Amino acid sequence: MAPRSYGQYCGVVAALDLVGERWALLIVRDLLVGPRRYTDLQRGLPRIPTNILATRLKELQAGGVIHRVPLAHGLVYELTPFGRELEDVVLALGRWGFKAMGEPDPADVVTADSMTIAFRTAFRPEASTGQRPTTYEVHIGTIVLALEVADGVLQVTPAPHPGAGVTFATGPGIRSLIAGQLSPTEAVGRGIVHVLDGDPALLDRFAQTFHLAADQAREPVGTLA
Repeated sequence: MAPRSYGQYCGVVAALDLVGERWALLIVRDLLVGPRRYTDLQRGLPRIPTNILATRLKELQAGGVIHRVPLAHGLVYELTPFGRELEDVVLALGRWGFKAMGEPDPADVVTADSMTIAFRTAFRPEASTGQRPTTYEVHIGTIVLALEVADGVLQVTPAPHPGAGVTFATGPGIRSLIAGQLSPTEAVGRGIVHVLDGDPALLDRFAQTFHLAADQAREPVGTLA
């Protein structure tokens, strides 16, 4: 798939040949949420040039990572079983990258698919095992996600949920709550989280259920003399 060879016999190299090109893993990320039409992928990755998107899709198909499935009104792209094995890799990368995330750039794009994977990345199944089922309805700008948690299993739906235990609005600042840098009470007090409906006390359970460590500071990069 890759036009250039690394010249090494290694599993990491084989993986990079398949998904190491720019935008490839983000296409995989969005397809981990579900099958997508070409136009869906364009909307989810608004900065990808159309020729690059078309090229990456062809490369991922050639590598057996994705395939096209016919529907009544066209075609969708979806991951093959081989491609779905990348889920643990993508979630692990998300957890690792979370530690390096700073404040967002004003031009940064947030999508329903990217937030779905973000919540799946932060989900801690052990924190919800044995707890009563709870649904959190989260509003992030125009995005609405229902996070249904039941006995260690998370289901994310891009739609309002009338039976949500708590409904709240937030923005990029939710990172500080997920990282444990702010308590739910502090996040509400600072205006990072706005409870719209339901039981505010459930935010404590949310913070326990969706948590990513961000306290491992990276070594500062020194300057060369």
